[in-house]
Amino acid sequence: MTAYLFRRLLLIFPTILGILLLNFIIVQAAPGGPVEQMVAELQGFDTGATSRLGGTTEEASLSSLELDEHQGSRAISKELLDKIKKQYGFDRPAPERFLKMLKEYLTFDLGKSFFRSIKVTDLIWEKLPVSISLGLWSTLLVYLISIPLGIYKALRQGTAFDAWSSTFITVGYAIPSFLFAMLLIILFSGGSYWQLFPLRGLTSDNFDELTLIGKISDYIWHMVLPITAMIIGSFATLTMLTRNSFLEEIRKQYVITARAKGLKDSQILIRHIFRNAMLLVISGFPAALIGILFTNSLLIEIIFSLDGLGLLGFEAMIQRDYPVVFGTLYVFTLIGLLVKLAGDLTYTWVDPRITFDARSGL
Repeated sequence: MTAYLFRRLLLIFPTILGILLLNFIIVQAAPGGPVEQMVAELQGFDTGATSRLGGTTEEASLSSLELDEHQGSRAISKELLDKIKKQYGFDRPAPERFLKMLKEYLTFDLGKSFFRSIKVTDLIWEKLPVSISLGLWSTLLVYLISIPLGIYKALRQGTAFDAWSSTFITVGYAIPSFLFAMLLIILFSGGSYWQLFPLRGLTSDNFDELTLIGKISDYIWHMVLPITAMIIGSFATLTMLTRNSFLEEIRKQYVITARAKGLKDSQILIRHIFRNAMLLVISGFPAALIGILFTNSLLIEIIFSLDGLGLLGFEAMIQRDYPVVFGTLYVFTLIGLLVKLAGDLTYTWVDPRITFDARSGL
């Protein structure tokens, strides 16, 4: 087991390297980078752009911008263009920039945002609590609801309950989370019908003035709609996965033998079926957690104006804020690989008969 863990930990490095390299190549080929955006802003006399260069608007207008009389458009001088490239690190070749980024990432130095004037690590720590709140509560509710429901559906296979609940689950799975979120806003957040829940944010403006009970209630009140929208798809998938996994175990020979020995159905379910059937469910936990935490939360955070990692990554991609893009990608990838490893270790906790010794020798 130790050899397997050591090998998996070593594989994290080439995996992250491959993901970062692939995305770095794609980003280099994408048009509209920070240099191009700065040039476009300067050509339009954008004061925000000139202030980021450390000069005044008047200085930029008089000395940095030159009027092209033939084309009737403002052109950027070579000196200013070189200054912009140096500011964003584009004065060096792409391989050198990539190697520098990898070296800094080894010490978790994720650089500084191009447009926010703050370290990427500080940005991530600032936004992380929101995404963790959404991800952990959503995953917890999904498992607390789906596993008992899936087991009950397996035990009641072919009944009316199994039929109508499957219909409900299928409809829920077919509805995209962002569309369901918009429906919830229309119905319950003052869109057209009832004003029962807040439209945006994780807490109210007067949150600091509330008592402890008031803060908890306010937090839950704001989380109801976003979490409901996030769990709808994952809830359907996990319920059917649990149902089918338990049905497969119920039909096996050892269950028939246990019944022939006089064991009660509840004893068979707890002592034998549960441990074997839950292996498949547990194997999907890392993917479910990462999917809810970093994928499903993207549009939900945008729709409900929740300032988390999903919204941060989306805005960074739109702005071509490359340090934030690669910093969040690095953190997401590292967390995903570690959670996947934790999922493998959970196998041995649920069923000690499982061992990875044979795999570690490959």
